Amino acid sequence: MIKLSGRLNGLEESVTLAITAKSRALKAEGRDIIGFGAGEPDFDTPENIKEAAIRAIKEGHTKYTAVSGINELKDAIIEKFQRDNKLKYSRDEVIVSCGGKHSIYNLLQAVLDPGDEVIIPAPYWVSYPAMIILAGGEPRVVHTTEASGFKMSREAFVGHITARTKAVIINSPSNPTGAAYTETELKGLAEEALKKGVLIISDEIYEKLAYDGFRSTSIASVSEEVKQRSVILNGVSKTYSMTGWRIGYAAGPKSIVKAMTNIQSQSTSNPASISQWAAVEAISGPQDMVATMVKEFEKRRNAMVEGLNAIKGVQCLRPQGAFYVFANISGVLGGLVKGHPIKGSVDMANYLLDTAGVAVVPGEPFGDDRFIRLSYATSLKNVTEGLRRIKAAIEGLR
Repeated sequence: MIKLSGRLNGLEESVTLAITAKSRALKAEGRDIIGFGAGEPDFDTPENIKEAAIRAIKEGHTKYTAVSGINELKDAIIEKFQRDNKLKYSRDEVIVSCGGKHSIYNLLQAVLDPGDEVIIPAPYWVSYPAMIILAGGEPRVVHTTEASGFKMSREAFVGHITARTKAVIINSPSNPTGAAYTETELKGLAEEALKKGVLIISDEIYEKLAYDGFRSTSIASVSEEVKQRSVILNGVSKTYSMTGWRIGYAAGPKSIVKAMTNIQSQSTSNPASISQWAAVEAISGPQDMVATMVKEFEKRRNAMVEGLNAIKGVQCLRPQGAFYVFANISGVLGGLVKGHPIKGSVDMANYLLDTAGVAVVPGEPFGDDRFIRLSYATSLKNVTEGLRRIKAAIEGLR
């Protein structure tokens, strides 16, 4: 047997993708499965974006492009930052990659040396720790609570900075909790990062999916000094329901973007040319579909939160953004299924899938085993029926 790289020790498949694959397999077998696992909108990609892709094919935009993306898309991204965030970037400060995850991976490969620490608030997106480790770094986790709104305080951030801290990752609005930082909170974190020379990595992929009138703030807009110490990550997947098109982008200091481009040139080369032209239309074209999606997501969020809080032993905060809820199931852990206890979130996820036909994601890989994550990127009808099934299944525990 060929020995695999030591970098892969402990590396597992993304749990969110695994749950989605399992639920799809059960559906293919004829099972009636309601999926609360997928991290993608259930809306179709808007017609104007699809037409832009078709037009690109017909016009022959089917060849290699510049590694870091076509100028037309970079210019659209630059205009988006100016329009939405009051941030100014040049073309050599922007890189387009094969999805948001690819952007983060390239960035961590570009800035981390063995032993460098990256601070990540927990609950965190499942891939952050793995990508940090693959780049030779070490995740330094700051545990947050429901009482703090699942947000890392300025004091907690400072308390976890060491001589080896290279960067901090801030995801607002957050996957899995939907927590979103206010401008004041971001200023406090940014001030401490500047004092300690910590690179700020701001994952803003859910920026436009915010509720109750909340407006997301890009931490780079705090000041020019903060902007020079920040890399902003975003993409078209969530905002425009373009998950399969695989377009993410990053903006930051020229030296970092150049390094990310060099890495990309030796690995994937450019993102798909047709997807890039579709993304130009997504970012620069009509934005009314985004407002429609947000309005519908907000309805589903309300139904999901109210339904979960009506289940005895379950608690759920109302998220500020994204399309997930992170439900506390500690009050029902220990319940018995055929004499066997539900010990944690993985047991609960398997129980709900096998017994109720509902796919949720365990909280363990997000950094807290007392929770499960449910996506409301599905119809209100599915939300209502799925909650009914979950309630019945939990009430069936002994």
